[in-house]
Amino acid sequence: MRKKELEIILQKLEPYPNPDLKLEQYMTPGDVAATLLHLAYSQDAIKDKVVYDLGCGTGRLTVGAALLGAKKTVGIDIDKSALEVARQNAKEMEVDIEWVCSDVSEVESQDVDTVIQNPPFGVQRRGADIVFLGKALDLADEVYSLHKAGRESREFIASWVRRRSRRITHRLGLDFHIHRQFEFHTKDVHRFKVDLYRILKG
Repeated sequence: MRKKELEIILQKLEPYPNPDLKLEQYMTPGDVAATLLHLAYSQDAIKDKVVYDLGCGTGRLTVGAALLGAKKTVGIDIDKSALEVARQNAKEMEVDIEWVCSDVSEVESQDVDTVIQNPPFGVQRRGADIVFLGKALDLADEVYSLHKAGRESREFIASWVRRRSRRITHRLGLDFHIHRQFEFHTKDVHRFKVDLYRILKG
């Protein structure tokens, strides 16, 4: 499946019915999701692999991984209502996905090949993104994760990853956009930069 085709499909999936500000529930834009998934696919990290999506929300990345031929795809989120939408999205796309309602800190598995994720950016809960990244690195030897861009963030993540005996092989700068969904939003569309990381063990 071509990247543009995947982007169009993912963009059409149903969004959060009632996004929760505390959980920083923002839909991953279709182009950003497709870029993450195609990078992982190009590195042989999706097809015929066990793929976990931490904080899967309504399943945009999870469904994409299943469409690209993952052997097993698991979407994990603490929000039951988001998972209900994710189940419907998977049904519409006719893909088989295991959905788990859980706090990511409690997730355990011995057979994960790849973790893909768009974690909370840590704006509402400082350090929330690092909690997700830490669990991702515990679960799999290969991780694809989105984080807010910026020199301070990049330096912190690079240092933190090294201390975990991991290495960053890719860091791609991407444009991320959020449509107006909370009262404090003053623009119809808020645009900012994010970094997509590929992190490996060793």
